[in-house]
Amino acid sequence: MTDIAKDGEIDSAVYKTLLESTQAIPWKIDWQTMRFAYIGPQIESLLGWPPASWASVEDWAARIHAEDRERVVNYCVAQSKAGVDHEADYRALTPDGRHVWIRDVVHVVRNEDGGVDSLVGFMFDISERKKTEEQLTVLQKELEALSFKDGLTGVANRRMFDSVLELEWANARRNNQPLSLIMLDIDYFKQYNDHYGHLQGDACLKRVAQVLSSAATRARDLVARFGGEEFVLVLPETNEHSAAKIAERCRSLIFKEQIPHEKSRASQILTVSLGVGTVTPGHRDEPLGFIAEVDSRLYQAKQRGRNGIVNGD
Repeated sequence: MTDIAKDGEIDSAVYKTLLESTQAIPWKIDWQTMRFAYIGPQIESLLGWPPASWASVEDWAARIHAEDRERVVNYCVAQSKAGVDHEADYRALTPDGRHVWIRDVVHVVRNEDGGVDSLVGFMFDISERKKTEEQLTVLQKELEALSFKDGLTGVANRRMFDSVLELEWANARRNNQPLSLIMLDIDYFKQYNDHYGHLQGDACLKRVAQVLSSAATRARDLVARFGGEEFVLVLPETNEHSAAKIAERCRSLIFKEQIPHEKSRASQILTVSLGVGTVTPGHRDEPLGFIAEVDSRLYQAKQRGRNGIVNGD
């Protein structure tokens, strides 16, 4: 223990007591032999391994979780060889196969000629900190998911639509692939709300969103609420013919729901109007211009009496 005390400034017995009363676990490794010169007895209460079982760095490495071992060992060895103080977080294994999150803080002790003499350090139990970090990560992911989801219908919101369209636009331009967009609006939805009430109107929006989600079946297809009673579908790698078929599927499926709409001038059943567009973006093309074009076709569908589709034909 006298090897760790500083020039006899503190009596070795007192110094040993101080080290072994802290929750941090002190240790020392001789660089030439790669064997433990010392490890605090606290290691047994934390990990379950008696101090005598920590003979060499092989014992340390073997007690690191397999998923962390290569990364941590390679990093610590490289930093030690370079004479650089460092720290590493990893999962240390217990004899019964459980693990405890450890932060190892390492100081490199040099000899008179500047070479590495030994490594001394402290192991800290950071399990609670890691648990908190994991909970915060989960919470952050949930918040991120919520920030991209429409609170009422559960489909993607306008923010998500903007992000996905930008990404798919770049992919389509790079790979010279078609990208299709369907914009649709529930016909006479204001009258629906006025007649049936806003709660029934909200239920109607949810139902339409569910139907649209069933119409866009591929993993990269996106259904989003564009705003109010307007929805949009982003269809990557989809040509004009396929986009037209999907648009008709959307219109037909919503009509088949047979949602009553007594105040509609188009039908006694809830209907939708749709605008459809397809583009293979060039370097000078911009998404906003494409959206405006498809939205214009949606407007034309409304002008033509609603419950219909206007595409590029």
